[in-house]
Amino acid sequence: MFNILQKIGKALMTPIAVLPVAALLLRLGFGDIFSGDIALVAKSAGDAIFANLDMLFAIGIAYGLAKGGDGVAGLSGALALIVTKAVYLAIDKDLNLGIFVGIIAGIIAGVSYNRFHTIKLPEYLGFFSGKRFVAIVVAFFSIGAGLLLGNFWHYAQDAIDTFSNFITNLGEIGTFIYGTLNRLLIPLGLHHILNSVFWFQLGEYHYIKDGVDMVANGDLHRFFAGDKSAGVYMAGFYIVMMFGLPAMALAIYLSTPKEYRKRAGALLFGVAFTSFLTGVTEPLEFMFMFVAPLLYLIHALLTGLALATAQALDIHAGFGFSAGFIDYLINYKLSQNGYLIIPLGAIFALIYFFVTYFAIKKFNISIIQQELSQDRTSQDEEGKVFVQALGGVSNIEDVTACITRLRLRLKDSEIVDDTLFVKLGAKGVIRPDKNSLQIVLGAKAEVISDKIQQYMKNLDEN
Repeated sequence: MFNILQKIGKALMTPIAVLPVAALLLRLGFGDIFSGDIALVAKSAGDAIFANLDMLFAIGIAYGLAKGGDGVAGLSGALALIVTKAVYLAIDKDLNLGIFVGIIAGIIAGVSYNRFHTIKLPEYLGFFSGKRFVAIVVAFFSIGAGLLLGNFWHYAQDAIDTFSNFITNLGEIGTFIYGTLNRLLIPLGLHHILNSVFWFQLGEYHYIKDGVDMVANGDLHRFFAGDKSAGVYMAGFYIVMMFGLPAMALAIYLSTPKEYRKRAGALLFGVAFTSFLTGVTEPLEFMFMFVAPLLYLIHALLTGLALATAQALDIHAGFGFSAGFIDYLINYKLSQNGYLIIPLGAIFALIYFFVTYFAIKKFNISIIQQELSQDRTSQDEEGKVFVQALGGVSNIEDVTACITRLRLRLKDSEIVDDTLFVKLGAKGVIRPDKNSLQIVLGAKAEVISDKIQQYMKNLDEN
């Protein structure tokens, strides 16, 4: 189950990658940047994306779960969504699953593709063999899912509503818990599942579009739909990503021995600036996540504190991609008390800096010295070297990557020596089970994945 949740968390990145353009289009359509037809077109385009999030999640998750990322799985995801919704709405027209129906449909399609895309039927049914058979079984599975949802989803909806009310009634404490868990789940790759509840399902906002009553769910969708109460579960991340983590990088730099500082500065500046500008934090977080877990725990608690403090100061600010400076500028006029993020960020920068510097000195933590002292493999041989480090082609069953992680399915992960990957530039190695391995490489993870697959393909062809 843990492995399945990790796969779903990784697959969620595909539809989530569409959100920045949707948020940008909605922002351009508010009328203060452009007016007239240009604003109308931009707003209509952005609304269309958010109105079809369930379809995007169904297609994206099915595609992300399918081995090889086959387009047939994406098509099956769309089919699963259409059939599932039609069935449960026929039973109960008032049901509103939001993106959950997209997640369910995507899982049905992705799992069905992996199970049935190579099936062989008798010759007289040969046309329906292989990938064509996937759509058939998906349709039937979706009917079953629709029947179950139509009759039982209201129990799940009651549970979600209870959870929503519980978190909301906790106020800043609930926001603190969410912010802390958001960071603590990153090593397991499950934070996207947590975010999908808070950003895309929590709460409802009704608004009128073209004379039709529309419903926006989740902190992110409600914020861009114009809900003034939304943005609570996003605002505090600006404080951490624009100020806290760059300050932590500075503390790490100043605590690094002088013989390593030149190289450390170049490395730390890149990941710190990435965090500040775009809100992508994993390249920096994985530098100390495993070598200094206490420091990472402090970071998680400070993240929760930042979110709770932002809520206490009535700051409402959202983002389409992540809480970096780009999103801050684009969405500033939509925020409430967004200007407070700057002074509050400066305070948290000081807290992050002094806590990090003190912890490194007090506990004699060595964060990047070992990495800086390692010789790097030439880029042309990376695919080959990684395959060898993974136990050879015969030990590799599947290779994929998300933004910062190489995700592998191995016949036996226990024969692999983690220190080899540290020498190859890994920030950490995660072993969900005996056959799974995650290697944290930062932004180059997808490039390494491609090189491994290309090397294995070349061996097959030769």
